[in-house]
Amino acid sequence: MTITPPPLRPGDTIAIIPTARAISVEELRDGIALAESWGLKVKLGAGIGRKHFQQAGTAEERATDLQAALNDPDVRAIWCARGGYGTVHLLDHLDLGVLRKDPKWIVGFSDITVLHNALHNLGVASLHAQMPFNIGAKTEESRESLRRAMFGEEIRVASDELRVASSAGHSLATRNSPLVTQREGTCVGELVGGNLSLLYALRGTPYDIDPKGKILFIEDLDELLYHMDRMVQNLRLAGWFKGLAGLILGGMSDMRDKNPEDPFGKSAERIIADALGDTTYPVCYGFPAGHIDDNHALVLGTKATLSVTANGCTLSVDGTRAEA
Repeated sequence: MTITPPPLRPGDTIAIIPTARAISVEELRDGIALAESWGLKVKLGAGIGRKHFQQAGTAEERATDLQAALNDPDVRAIWCARGGYGTVHLLDHLDLGVLRKDPKWIVGFSDITVLHNALHNLGVASLHAQMPFNIGAKTEESRESLRRAMFGEEIRVASDELRVASSAGHSLATRNSPLVTQREGTCVGELVGGNLSLLYALRGTPYDIDPKGKILFIEDLDELLYHMDRMVQNLRLAGWFKGLAGLILGGMSDMRDKNPEDPFGKSAERIIADALGDTTYPVCYGFPAGHIDDNHALVLGTKATLSVTANGCTLSVDGTRAEA
């Protein structure tokens, strides 16, 4: 059974830890102010302000920083400072098993997908949500969904400009994308997933996940379309799309052709749609989560219900609801 960390309360301590790219205190000002406005005490990890080439320290230093927060009984949530690349270096240096005895929220997205995978296999829920870096540029709804998720309140996510309903009602066009059609229906399963590139990178490792019977969420940023297709074909050939309970496609931001004059010929959404074959489970495109301004919090590792209708989709997770 999945262990869900307890909700935060005013007065609790949240640690901001850089697990990947280097970051300064100044770049965290908005995130610190936001957490403090929620009544939380902020504890900055030792890696803030530290720089080892692109990273916030060596792998060992970053792992030690994160482990200290994992082991600290006063820390009730760990907010990964930013993404980029490098969290994968920490995996074999960490003892994440302490979270089964003292569960606390691990919060982040993008590169933090490697931690979400590891925690899912460990049986501990985590939050796919906006990190403190650049949080001031995100929507108020995005920030509020994070607060509500961490404090155990109901989440409601409004539709956004990524999705424009056609006259048919259930066919959705995404920005710079041909028309794709959602699949209506309702399903129940554990919510898993995150960044496509990281899910692909962890295939065949102990941190790979088995999505069979689960609701898979995918998002990504700044990939060449033929690179994305290669990753999706890997998942397809591995049977990922055959056994899902449902599929949610979040933001596919700045996906592009290497040479616009010689295009790959498929949008990110079309690549996914074509990979699904003759499967029949519900599919939602353009869900407001990922590398977009309206990046809403998702509770990974817990039982969820996905309902897709002509008017959009509703995701209910462990007592919370996210609508798009």
